[in-house]
Amino acid sequence: MSNRAMIKPCSRLLPWFAIALLLLCATEVVAQTTPSAEAPPPDSNFPDTTQQTTPEKTFKVNVNLVSMYFTVRDKHNGLIPTLSKSDCSIYEDGQLQTIKNFSAETDLPLTLGILLDTSGSQTNVLPLEQQSGSRFLHQIMRPKDQAFVVTFDVDVDLAQDFTNNVDELTRALDRAQINTAGGNGAGGIPGIGQGPFPTQGTPKGTLLYDAVAEASKDKLSMTTGRKALILLTDGEDEGSITKPDQAIEAAQKANAIIYVILIADRGFYNGYTFGYTGAAQMRKIADATGGRVIDVGNNGRKLQDAFDEIERELRTQYLASYTPTNNKTDGTYRKVKIVCKGDGLKVQARKGYYAIAGSE
Repeated sequence: MSNRAMIKPCSRLLPWFAIALLLLCATEVVAQTTPSAEAPPPDSNFPDTTQQTTPEKTFKVNVNLVSMYFTVRDKHNGLIPTLSKSDCSIYEDGQLQTIKNFSAETDLPLTLGILLDTSGSQTNVLPLEQQSGSRFLHQIMRPKDQAFVVTFDVDVDLAQDFTNNVDELTRALDRAQINTAGGNGAGGIPGIGQGPFPTQGTPKGTLLYDAVAEASKDKLSMTTGRKALILLTDGEDEGSITKPDQAIEAAQKANAIIYVILIADRGFYNGYTFGYTGAAQMRKIADATGGRVIDVGNNGRKLQDAFDEIERELRTQYLASYTPTNNKTDGTYRKVKIVCKGDGLKVQARKGYYAIAGSE
């Protein structure tokens, strides 16, 4: 039966009955248009008084929150894993800050970049680096971690993009070859696991600083949380457009810790222990970012031990965060110092950060 047939009889009823029926129909209409308890609330023209300013404040705090990852050693150089918030103080540009959050972090996701020197000076030590690097990745990588591999010589090449697959990372290390002539056969599209990072000018020698800057800007700046670059190199740079201070700035803006494993082909330097001058610059880069330099010469056992030390440090870190009293996000560099109470305790942390909105 159609709706039209149902409505027709109502027009023939007595007026009083029609009025009663009309009221009844109106009640049904109201009932049909009243939202159920499960339905979303209707639109309103009234101001929404339920919206408070708290979310906005929370957002602003998150934008300005500075996070510091650091490790602490005792006077015997042993790692200290048991400190609490009350044991440590943070100073920014000499001003004491209020620590909001403090925790010992062992299982936070870790993002790693392995930067492998494949210039001519590494000819005799590259197999050691490949073997020890593979062992390190198998030991340190956990389900939520990710890593990438970059080789640098006369070019800067992304050998393997971000992945949690240790076998793929190991294969990238194994494929690395010494390149002294401006091309190691790497082709493909940059950024998807093959091909070079863009470089300017005529590359030559060892583009170490370019590699640090490109890995920091193009890879690590896109991620959050704990981040570290591990450089396997003799520390010599030849031909980078990037200056050492610019490489440090790029790493600090990405909140990346830099560890440098100094490994040298002694034969390439005519047998001299330090026939090169890169060690001092490597210490400057590592110190500024909260990492350190480990010199292993060309000793395979020392190289494995160096990787083991780095793994222990990355798994024995503290995370402290604070909202700086200077809340301007003006891009300026702020010096940060962390002090922890205890007999001869030494704090290893980055030396500062750039006050950029949204930075960690």
